[in-house]
Amino acid sequence: MNYGLQLYSVRDLSKESLEEAVEKVAKLGYKNVEFAGFMGRTAEQVNEMLAKNGLEVSGTHSSLDDLINKYDETVAFHKAIGNKYYILPSYRLSNQQEIDYFVEKVNEIMPKLEKDGITLAFHNHARECVPNVDGSVALEQMIYRTDIKLEIDTYWAYVGMKNPVELITRLKDRIVRIHIKDGFADGKGMPLGMGTAPVKDVYEKAKELGFLMVVESETCTPSGIAEAEICINYLKSLE
Repeated sequence: MNYGLQLYSVRDLSKESLEEAVEKVAKLGYKNVEFAGFMGRTAEQVNEMLAKNGLEVSGTHSSLDDLINKYDETVAFHKAIGNKYYILPSYRLSNQQEIDYFVEKVNEIMPKLEKDGITLAFHNHARECVPNVDGSVALEQMIYRTDIKLEIDTYWAYVGMKNPVELITRLKDRIVRIHIKDGFADGKGMPLGMGTAPVKDVYEKAKELGFLMVVESETCTPSGIAEAEICINYLKSLE
């Protein structure tokens, strides 16, 4: 199986040396990585570390505001590293006015990005799955009011009181990536196999539907690399 890792999982090491983090991730057996920032590296430096370690970029967690304010520069960088999936990790979506602004900007930018060969997607947390104070539900509105693709974070969907297996089944035609993650219903994350999220069921459904599974484990306990190793070993045990 081909598993990816969201590099936020190893942010403790990435802050010291992105190159060392990428090298260690590759040695664990991950085949692709999803960036969460580039620590000031040039596109050439990013390509060099990917090629050196036999990795591909599966996507990036990047800013919608960068696309709004500096589109050409931002897209040129992502093209240069061969990134096809520009994933918004979050946005201001706490009320109807903010959702309306998001919808407007997504609908403006998506056609341009598509012409540039890049897919725009959104990564959910629990808060987009549940009603805001004014009753608006961000995830449902972006599904029906835009064509944005989705990277469903199955753990945060679980915390947001959604059945993640039902959610990815319902939205299978909009999903481009799955974040496979574990933890408890109160929002405390854990490495895969150590929480109460339905990870095995998610794994089986994602495998059935052919989704790339991208691991994200956020606690860096005792370290990000140690967690990343626990997670990939757990996934291999399910094969």
